[in-house]
Amino acid sequence: MKYIVLLGDGMADYPLSELGGKTPLEFADTPNMDVMAARGTVGLIDTIPAGFTPGSDVANLSVLGYDPKECHTGRAPLEAASMGVDLAPDDVAFRCNLVTFGSAGGETVMEDFTSGHITSEEASLIINSLNRELASPVIDFHSGVGYRHLMVYKGGPVSLETTPPHDIIGRPIDSWLPKGKGSGEISSLMERSRDILKDHPVNLARASKGKKTADSIWLWGEGRAPRLERMTTRYGIKGGMISAVDLLKGIGVYAGLEILHVDGATGYTDTNYRGKAQEALEYLRNGDFVFIHVEAPDEMGHEGDIKGKIKAIEDFDEKVVGTVLSGIETMGDFRIIVLSDHPTPISLKTHSSDPSPFAVLSSIDGENIVTGGAFNEISAKNAGIMASPGCLLMDYFMGNWREFIEEKGRV
Repeated sequence: MKYIVLLGDGMADYPLSELGGKTPLEFADTPNMDVMAARGTVGLIDTIPAGFTPGSDVANLSVLGYDPKECHTGRAPLEAASMGVDLAPDDVAFRCNLVTFGSAGGETVMEDFTSGHITSEEASLIINSLNRELASPVIDFHSGVGYRHLMVYKGGPVSLETTPPHDIIGRPIDSWLPKGKGSGEISSLMERSRDILKDHPVNLARASKGKKTADSIWLWGEGRAPRLERMTTRYGIKGGMISAVDLLKGIGVYAGLEILHVDGATGYTDTNYRGKAQEALEYLRNGDFVFIHVEAPDEMGHEGDIKGKIKAIEDFDEKVVGTVLSGIETMGDFRIIVLSDHPTPISLKTHSSDPSPFAVLSSIDGENIVTGGAFNEISAKNAGIMASPGCLLMDYFMGNWREFIEEKGRV
């Protein structure tokens, strides 16, 4: 049996007046996901437990069968695993964004949480400078991908209230600085970084070309290393993870999945969609399970770009879902699930906790509830199937899916 997870990050959304009251998923041309929903089982998955911030860390742990209430310690420790940064028991990892500030009403506001999608090469030079100026025996910085980086603080504060920068686009930053014990030092590091970056050669070069500059670091998502049972052990499988972002790669490392490299995978709308699907199919010749993660719809949601989100969804459908569906039928029995981990509504420009649609297509007779519906939020809701808590769905997907079918999703 081959098991495939196709995840379009943040695809789910709310109805938009600009689209005649449709969501981007309803409006987009998605024949391949629609086939999965029409011939398979469609429903909703609740990936965000009550009281949790609707982040991709929490949501994707749920998708992979982990209960965030039992294992979630923060986002940054997961990214550390992807970057090969081993955390000691008292180490606290922080996600370190390079961000662009603006001004409104005399206040400093969060203009761009990506610094204009700064390149990894440019960002590496900045992180090197931060290590020269801000690192200490207990603090160091590690380069990641694009605007996404890491700070490790030995014995650092962990009981903080920090805010993802993508949640406060256009808002004054003063109300969203770290709070709690030890927050003063974290805020001080962020403030000191502004002086280092103000005249940094990378920023001067970007400004000369009319590009956004990396004005500051923004520290958030802190936590210590979690303990997770390996998926590969739990299900007795050989599995792989395909993603351009350190968060998903890090979850994959903890889950025991092989991290599969795809040339041209960027974590943005210019990613190598088809290359991800082709790599997955090649891996499945000898493997059992593969997880393909595409970040692009989420990025467009954060940017409030309706056309961009529709295009990202259509590219995901054609080049990822379509390629997998075309290639998997020669490999014997399979189950494929396509889903959004959480909504990233255009109207909010950040994540929401609402359940997201999923569709599972199985090659085995009796393992599909044929509804004839399409793949979107409305069709999934009308199907009357809810996987809640969402972390339970993976056990059914990898095990007795017929039991799920018989109970019609009452998990």
